[in-house]
Amino acid sequence: MKLKIGEIGYANCFPLFSVLKDGFDCKGYRFVQGIPADLNKQLNAGKIDVSPSSSIEYAKSFQKYVILSDLSISAVDAVKSVLLFSRIPIFNLDGQQVALTKESDTSVALLRIILKKFYGFHNTFIRSTHPLKESLAIFPAMLLIGDSALKEAAECRDFYVYDLGILWYKFTSLPFVFALWILRKEIAEKCPNEVAGLVSALHAAKTIARGSLDSLADKCGYMDWMGHDQLVDYWRAISYDLSSSHMESLKLFYSYAAEIGILPCEPEITIHR
Repeated sequence: MKLKIGEIGYANCFPLFSVLKDGFDCKGYRFVQGIPADLNKQLNAGKIDVSPSSSIEYAKSFQKYVILSDLSISAVDAVKSVLLFSRIPIFNLDGQQVALTKESDTSVALLRIILKKFYGFHNTFIRSTHPLKESLAIFPAMLLIGDSALKEAAECRDFYVYDLGILWYKFTSLPFVFALWILRKEIAEKCPNEVAGLVSALHAAKTIARGSLDSLADKCGYMDWMGHDQLVDYWRAISYDLSSSHMESLKLFYSYAAEIGILPCEPEITIHR
């Protein structure tokens, strides 16, 4: 069987997927593209087998999943693509309704934790499909992620902009794990050789990508709206690892999420071996 692999079409995922597809035998894989929230749903429903999916998705259905070792999409301090845009300073957002992107689940949970736990605010939240400026004509603040956040940050001069990676690091001194490589347990049990091959390829691709950012920037379509140096700096801000400090942060995130009612309980964390 072919492993069905979720592929997020954001700039932060380009290095790993580009190296994987160009440098490794992918005949045994079928790539399914989508935004994080959609891939979460497909993974949960069994329509795909493995994906770099929202870390909150693992926690919500951890009984179904295992985590691939030493792989994530994380940030140590600034992430640059998970941003809260606001008409007013963040200190004035208590009691306000905040608009949320429909593309993300983890970043939404992170924002709720930051406002509730770190600032002590009481907010309501609403998903918005409107562009940033239209949303901010209605709401005082809006969360954007991925390429939309990068583009708006490059063009935006009228609003306050807060990087959620920076805010998490400010209060915890830990990296934040936005996405994990999540595998369905049934696939781990049914296709151990295929999964082992994918894990090996991903680890190798991660190492190659880390040393090839300049050449990868030259050949990707993001150069149309991000300069070469800006793109490489963005990639260098991303951590694709899952170290002990990443795991400590992940457990803290789950603890806070359970505490404020985003999760019914803290999940068991199972790493694929």
